[in-house]
Amino acid sequence: METNNRHAFTLIEMILAIGVAAIVLIAVNAVLFTALRLHQATVDMVDAASPIDQTVTFLRRDLQCVMTPTNGTTKVLSGDFRVGNVTSLGVAQPVAIEMFTATGALSDSAPWADIQRVTYELKPPTDRSATGQDLVRSVVRNLLSVTTPEVDDQLMMSGVASIKFSCYDGAQWQDTWDTTGATSVNTNLPLAVRVDIQMSGNNNAQPVEILVPIDSQSRTNMVLTATTGS
Repeated sequence: METNNRHAFTLIEMILAIGVAAIVLIAVNAVLFTALRLHQATVDMVDAASPIDQTVTFLRRDLQCVMTPTNGTTKVLSGDFRVGNVTSLGVAQPVAIEMFTATGALSDSAPWADIQRVTYELKPPTDRSATGQDLVRSVVRNLLSVTTPEVDDQLMMSGVASIKFSCYDGAQWQDTWDTTGATSVNTNLPLAVRVDIQMSGNNNAQPVEILVPIDSQSRTNMVLTATTGS
């Protein structure tokens, strides 16, 4: 007579196995969703920081390569340096700063010099439901145009409450700077420029602050004229 020695799981063992498996699945599910939330939070943080980093990079490069103002026939290529609520040709809104800077990219499709006119201004957001305004970098490449220049608008960042440029003259910070006109007080570039960008939605948040020393200084802004001697 043969004896059946096959073994099977009891009901209690099956219940315990299912319970342990359920606990493991719950733990894995919690870890997975925590990782997904952390990933999304990191992506949102990086996306929010990327426009700020880009804006800081462009601002710093434009200010470091700014051209010194001059008078005479070459003024169109070096231009003036103006800070404050100023009007710039071809730009509808008042601009916070207008400068001529040697940051233009040379290419076959844009046969202009590396000197370009750059302005930064706030414009109403394209998304009407969004808070704050859009910070726009407007660029004019063809400085020798006899008509209204073609302006290329580049969106830097959105959700900006305000932007302020301050110029250091060696003794104090000034909120305005203008090298235009023969009687202008400011005849040269400032020694440094400070930029304060306040984001909308949080009035208590610290503004984004950029401080850029200006190394380019002209010895004089006088027009050179030929003189004759005896």
